[in-house]
Amino acid sequence: MAKTGFAWAIDTATTDPYEQLMCIHNPDEDTLVRNLPIPVTPLDQNTKDISLNPERKTSIRIFRPPTELSVTNKLPVIIYFHGGGFILFSGASTIVHNFCQSIATHLPAVVVSVDYRLAPESRLPAAYDDAVDSLNWVKNQALDTLNGEPWLKDYADFSNFFIMGCSSGANIAYFANLRALEMDLEPVKINGLILHIPFFGSLERTESEQRLIDDPYLAPAVSDVMWELALPVGSSRDHFYCNPRLDDGESSGNKVGLIKRCLVIGYYGDPVIDRQIQLVKMLEGNGVKVETCIEEGYHGVAFYDPKTLESFLGKLKIFI
Repeated sequence: MAKTGFAWAIDTATTDPYEQLMCIHNPDEDTLVRNLPIPVTPLDQNTKDISLNPERKTSIRIFRPPTELSVTNKLPVIIYFHGGGFILFSGASTIVHNFCQSIATHLPAVVVSVDYRLAPESRLPAAYDDAVDSLNWVKNQALDTLNGEPWLKDYADFSNFFIMGCSSGANIAYFANLRALEMDLEPVKINGLILHIPFFGSLERTESEQRLIDDPYLAPAVSDVMWELALPVGSSRDHFYCNPRLDDGESSGNKVGLIKRCLVIGYYGDPVIDRQIQLVKMLEGNGVKVETCIEEGYHGVAFYDPKTLESFLGKLKIFI
């Protein structure tokens, strides 16, 4: 096996998805034993961890530009939700840490990476609830001009705020943005939604899923297991958390149309690319201004290929 994407690359999709993910599900307790070796990165002078909700054991990791950079103006703020199919990784995972640090350094920006609860121990909408907590935390920092978090007080432009996520984190970012439309976040102003290889699905297979059925990075069978573990018990992949094109009576129609602007970045070699194109069409159909960038590559390529990361950071900087 070779490490790549969000899991471990395999030679064939006939391998059991749980074996690929190196996870064991205990259905009686609905818990997951995670044996996948995931390196973590400790804090340095440009990162700090803050507890978000001690009861839920959620937290955030804040990234600022390296102190040697001359920062004369307030910086945009990005709240970031990591990927991992709702079941893997944390804000301290090296793959997440390095990506957020790259964003903070190259834009530059203040990045608030949310360490939300994982499924199946905390199934959706738990991660969406944690996202709301994180948005309220940022609002409270903006209001507390005397005793707020010093890095945000020193660096953050709360009027230039973005919600961003990657893969399953982009799914969380999407629903977080929908919830934010009903929240009073002043003086925080959301200027855009950034969806990097967003993770959605349905019961019906798309052409890209059929074409890439043996994909070594995110085979449809692996996606199915992730959804099975993440969705509310008894739900199918046509639950609106997975398939946002369905009308749940809350997150569609006029509410979606209130999203200010959106950047969607995907790759042709990703089995979920058709899902991402469907999402773009739905957003545009509701009047959202969408910028779409689709290039050659696979699911998670920006985390491992320096040229792709450079291209991604360039698109991100232009959008912000």
